[in-house]
Amino acid sequence: MAAALSADLTELLHQGCVIPAHPLALTPARRLDERRQHALTRYYLAAGAGGLAVGVHTTQFAVRDPDVALLAPVLELAARTVTTEADRPVLLIAGACGPTAQAVAEAELAVRLGYHAVLLSPGGLDDWTEDQLIERTAKVAEVLPVIGFYLQPDVGGRPLSYAYWRRLAEIPGVVAIKIAAFDRYATFDVVRAVAASGRGEDIALYTGNDDNYLVDLLTPYRIDLGGEKVVTRRIVGGLLGQWAVWTRRAVELHTQVRAATDASTPSLSALLPLAPALTDANASVFDAAHGFAGCVPGIHEILRRQGLLAGTWCLDPDERLSPGQSAELDRVVASYPELTDDAFVAENLDAWLK
Repeated sequence: MAAALSADLTELLHQGCVIPAHPLALTPARRLDERRQHALTRYYLAAGAGGLAVGVHTTQFAVRDPDVALLAPVLELAARTVTTEADRPVLLIAGACGPTAQAVAEAELAVRLGYHAVLLSPGGLDDWTEDQLIERTAKVAEVLPVIGFYLQPDVGGRPLSYAYWRRLAEIPGVVAIKIAAFDRYATFDVVRAVAASGRGEDIALYTGNDDNYLVDLLTPYRIDLGGEKVVTRRIVGGLLGQWAVWTRRAVELHTQVRAATDASTPSLSALLPLAPALTDANASVFDAAHGFAGCVPGIHEILRRQGLLAGTWCLDPDERLSPGQSAELDRVVASYPELTDDAFVAENLDAWLK
């Protein structure tokens, strides 16, 4: 039997919200910096995030390595902070990956720690058939509600067919899909498949296209289902590594988007010019020029500059800022100060670090 979300969390998921992918705070010795990890969670809560995704790519998949063993500690720390400090419903989403047995075990760990849903990564399973991936999703959905994940090939994903997404949407325990294909054709495949699945009203669509998320959020997708039946679907929120930084501004922008998509609010034209600015900013943070090699360090560097992190250290010592990436970050911060939330962080940093 499929697991289910509570009514209040279902409402939150479907109305759309900002869900940052939670980074990992490390000391110079590459051990968990609990004080700053705790401060990051507090930052996202204070910024107005509707959920947190922990144990995902931005948290670094190496937290699962036996000699690192940080998956349970970081999941537990975020859940404890949300449970004790949030005064509103907040979606706790745990990343899960690997073959079926591993993914189920990680979902079971998430249940024990109070998580509400699993973001199920297809990464590392290139030799699996789509049938096997569907069976894996169904197994995990028996433990926790699943957020399906279209992961771009440049960071470990693979192309998946329209038929795959149609079948995945038909699994009762799938409550949302994060579309992070970084591909307009693939993005539309998912929206169309969900609309045609018969569960279009049950599945919330979230963007993971950090390179173009504003257009995703502003676009009404009109889907012809045949027989003169046409439905309109929207991507209502985002689960983004990009939103691990400048989160307060992301929440404000998401609120503006929701107002702009109301037919009575003529503010759409004011938001569209921000789309290329956000793409440019994401290119520098995610290090698109070097095939996203500096993606996680780029996120860390913004947080370091704000004082939330002490450094840009990753579990892999070779994972660092690419040549010229710091200068690119300087450029975009200077070019688009309206995208940043430095003043908000400076005002609250001492309290978050206590």
